[in-house]
Amino acid sequence: MFCRENFLLKILVDLLQIPSVTGDTEKIIEYIKEQFITYPNLIISKNQKGGLIITLDGTQNEKVITVSGHVDTLGAMVNSIKGNGNLEIAQIGGYDWNSIEGENCIVHSAGREITGTIILTKGSTHVFGGETSKTIRDQSSLEVRLDENVKNKEDVEKLGIRVGDFISFDPRTVITPSGYIKSRHLDDKAGVAVILTVVKDLLENNTSLKNRVHFFISNYEEVGHGSSGIPTDTTEIIAVDMGVVGGNQQGSEHHVSICAKDSSGPYDLNIRKEFVSICEKLNIPYKIDIYPYYGSDASAALRAGHNIKAGLIGPGVANSHGYERTHKDALLATFNLLYAYLTQ
Repeated sequence: MFCRENFLLKILVDLLQIPSVTGDTEKIIEYIKEQFITYPNLIISKNQKGGLIITLDGTQNEKVITVSGHVDTLGAMVNSIKGNGNLEIAQIGGYDWNSIEGENCIVHSAGREITGTIILTKGSTHVFGGETSKTIRDQSSLEVRLDENVKNKEDVEKLGIRVGDFISFDPRTVITPSGYIKSRHLDDKAGVAVILTVVKDLLENNTSLKNRVHFFISNYEEVGHGSSGIPTDTTEIIAVDMGVVGGNQQGSEHHVSICAKDSSGPYDLNIRKEFVSICEKLNIPYKIDIYPYYGSDASAALRAGHNIKAGLIGPGVANSHGYERTHKDALLATFNLLYAYLTQ
């Protein structure tokens, strides 16, 4: 196996810089499509919800594997325009309100990108004293302050901003000399970067696959139905999504996590055993883990009624749904496991 580490890190950074809040993912889907559209013998399509499917045929096709990663991210939407010219926001995805206070953001409105900052309504201790620390962070106490000279609702509307406009958060991506990647939205752009690197290697090396593989880039995972539109011939789905790090979890930022169970129940035992066997045979650093507050494209596909087997792997990511961090070790381990699984 030869992992194009430079390609992996570059495409990860590129993905992280393209806003793709759940429901507003067309730009990033088109970017991914453009990376592979020139390759011959490659079938590229979209499902009805705009998710991207890259298909490589196999020599025998005894089973059909869908490898799923989601490119949609947490974000927000304009809920109302306040009288003072600031914006009340509605959540998209399941994050803690505290995690977005002070974050720079972009309001995507009528073809324009208008920057702002998410602030506390009583954010100045010089004005509000102890009220600032005592205020519960929620929809009523956090708002977007636009980087425009607006003083009221009418000024904001003149900018073209309307209720329902999407709001993306600044990822603040940093790759350190020691190999750590710090950024919002590593869930699941880290997993998608791994998937795309696997596709790149299979194509560049003219690797023959035994089974047909659909590489599915889903775009509604953060709201629970990303994989309801997987290819109908799928017999097995492998979700590549972040591994949970922290607390009593087993995962780390230097391993690929193999999920035994999440909030939806156990994943397929035989697939899990295959993952472990590959890791031990190839000395791939791995951890088996259980995620109590977690769902994936694979579990969503099962809930949607698909008669398929399901597995879940991914790079360990710390501080999930906040300012996240992983290490290139985890990305490479995930690449090596996925590549080996598909080519065995």
